[in-house]
Amino acid sequence: MTDYFEYLHTVGFEETNLVGNVYYVNYLRWQGRCRELFLKQKAPAVLAEVQDDLKLFTLKVDCEFFAEITAFDELSIRMRLSELGQTQLEFTFDYVKLTEDGGETLIARGKQRIACMRGPNTATAPSLIPDALAQALEPYSIQVRSLAGHAA
Repeated sequence: MTDYFEYLHTVGFEETNLVGNVYYVNYLRWQGRCRELFLKQKAPAVLAEVQDDLKLFTLKVDCEFFAEITAFDELSIRMRLSELGQTQLEFTFDYVKLTEDGGETLIARGKQRIACMRGPNTATAPSLIPDALAQALEPYSIQVRSLAGHAA
């Protein structure tokens, strides 16, 4: 069993620039897509809360690039939980290029910090991370850092 949630993606022409390599903003889109698919597949109860009044605010994203990729490259975007606090959590993302012979090359690494909030849009307030979300993320925790309120 893997210690990451995986989103497999084939790069399309619409994700490349005039030179033919992937435009940087797509890496951030893939982080969001990976997070959404995680919720759909592993935490549907949290999705129901999002449709009610839970808001998952993205506070910060970053991505460091190591190699270029182009159209039709096959990718594995691997999400892990790196921090779990009372109201915030942080994910790491490894972008791995897959080859037909089974090889793998790390092409980028990213992070995303999320805050849980509740309430109407004009009066949102921090909210505890739902237990269902913490439990769904447990198998994907790299256990390197823990924020106050949760054991490492």
